[in-house]
Amino acid sequence: MRSSVQVAFDVGGTFTDFVLQDAEGRLHTGKRLTTYPDPTGACLEGLDEIMARTGAVWPELARAVHGSTLGSNLVIERKGADVALVTTRGFRDVLAIGRQKRYELYDLQTERPRPLLDRTQVHELTERVLADGSVYVPLDLDEARALIRRLGESGVRSLAVCFLHSYANPAHERRFGELLKQLAPAVEVSLSCDVAPQFREYERTSTTVINAYLVNAVREYLRGMTGRLAERGYGGRLFIMQSSGGAATAETMADFPVRMIESGPAAGALIAARYGEMTGHPDLIAFDMGGTTAKLSLITGGRPQTVDSFELHRVRLAPGSGLPLNVRSLDLVEIGAGGGSIARAELGTIQVGPESAGSAPGPACYGLGGSQPTVTDANLLLGYLNPDGFAEASLRLDLEAARRAIAEKVARPLGLPVEEAAWGIHAMVNLNMELATRVVSIERGHDPRTLALVATGGSGPAHACRLVQQLGVQTVILPASAGVASAIGLLAAEVKFDLSRSRLVDFDRLDPEEAEDLYREMEREAEQALGALPAALVREVDLRYSGQGYELTVPYENARQEFERLYGRRYGMASPGEALEATTWRLTAIAETPHVELPRFAPREARPPQRRPAYFPECGGFTETPVHPRHQLSPGQELEGPVVVEEHGSTTVLPPGVRARVDSYGSLLARW
Repeated sequence: MRSSVQVAFDVGGTFTDFVLQDAEGRLHTGKRLTTYPDPTGACLEGLDEIMARTGAVWPELARAVHGSTLGSNLVIERKGADVALVTTRGFRDVLAIGRQKRYELYDLQTERPRPLLDRTQVHELTERVLADGSVYVPLDLDEARALIRRLGESGVRSLAVCFLHSYANPAHERRFGELLKQLAPAVEVSLSCDVAPQFREYERTSTTVINAYLVNAVREYLRGMTGRLAERGYGGRLFIMQSSGGAATAETMADFPVRMIESGPAAGALIAARYGEMTGHPDLIAFDMGGTTAKLSLITGGRPQTVDSFELHRVRLAPGSGLPLNVRSLDLVEIGAGGGSIARAELGTIQVGPESAGSAPGPACYGLGGSQPTVTDANLLLGYLNPDGFAEASLRLDLEAARRAIAEKVARPLGLPVEEAAWGIHAMVNLNMELATRVVSIERGHDPRTLALVATGGSGPAHACRLVQQLGVQTVILPASAGVASAIGLLAAEVKFDLSRSRLVDFDRLDPEEAEDLYREMEREAEQALGALPAALVREVDLRYSGQGYELTVPYENARQEFERLYGRRYGMASPGEALEATTWRLTAIAETPHVELPRFAPREARPPQRRPAYFPECGGFTETPVHPRHQLSPGQELEGPVVVEEHGSTTVLPPGVRARVDSYGSLLARW
């Protein structure tokens, strides 16, 4: 009988989290500071420790799942090297031109997102395919060979190829790829017809370039990680979390690293949906606040909402301010607000983030060389954090270092007592996250007063109740093991792969066999990507009213009915009977859906809590506050704020006026 032991590890900007599920279904957790510039060190050390602590044996490990911020960090830090783009002659400036939109219409100082590649890294080639797939200008093979030789001699190691309308006819891209393998086999190639075979040139080019930007570093990283696990005796496959909320093999992700840009945040949304299901709240906001960023997403009907294109690293969440990607992703809003977010005095006010102290040097209280005041320093000074039990007790926090940093950088410049400055930092980061919460709920057409909120991440439960006070959210779910919730979400991820094809047709006059041919072609590709026969296939199509410029993704079955229902919900009204146009056809192939049973809390006799001073303005400042260890709580137990609940990996703060009940899984259901 195959072992049921499985492990997941999630690399964040500050901490790397670990979860191992043993043969009896029990969850064991761990946490380590992320190592830079290569996170492999923390990953392997943490895995070795949790395997040894639980007595698990590497050769009997059934499954390993990994989530990583590596791809996102490479793009943020612009660390891709020796990358180039080849495109159709006359389209050299597609990245620079973009959509020619100003994301802040009335801001004369707005700067457009800088392309990953400048003009000197973009090369033109004579060829032209029309929108219907017909060849207007054949590919000039002699010119292609000469260009490949020049690129090889110039030291290019990764090449993006994006020819005009190759989604309709990929023959020229395929032929160029063959020539590249013959003449310059050391150069990695990303063809847009493989990476993002969809219309809209700017988005398709951007997606392909980002894939090429990542492919060498990600492939080297995954190859090294897979090899190190094999050295330890692990004989199974390493699965990588995708932005879409599904896992795929490391071999597939090495070819399509653009799909793992939002790897870690997606896992957090998956487990939030599970907590909502267990507590009877299918509609909720998933809030995951770690050491570097806060991520929010919308869950409706028990499932995270997805988008088929998104922008990476928007400026102040403004549409059009980021780098576009045509890959399926959970619908996430991410801001620079975490425990490591740096606070400062600016123009007579307190500002927090988006800059982060990360894990090196970290907040001042870590004692690792950091001197900047952060949200974690403020929370420690406010009495919310236990200096001896932080991050699975892997760090002892320095209260005096936190006090000095806040006093020097925030309190004195603003003429504030240090405690009030710390409270200002706490309140300001809550305000920043409140604005993001409005984006993910109100701007998506949902009233936050009808939603619950699930708070996860190492910092999330300390801020969640304050965060929603102005939004009218009535229930906050504060799970046990919130600090490693994203790693638990990795264990629950389906093994799946998403594919798409753009074909613009009049949907009402569609030949069903034409659609069948498209789906059958994608099914063959899915089987190859998954390395197994899919257990389930989900067909979808992007529709719009004829003449419109934007689409909605709906199930292929009963497509018109589903489109009009969704259109009416999104925009307030639909136009039944109006002509529809199909633009992109989509297939999701699912090979495996693992089940993770979360542990239940056993009833136990209530113990008197410890107490320590914690800062609550409603109580006039510092007040003696009950402090409960999470593992000592009993199902059905009632708590009333102000209360602090501690556990390995996170701390929950219940402000005055908040009441919480402990459910059978140890989660706190907080209400006003």
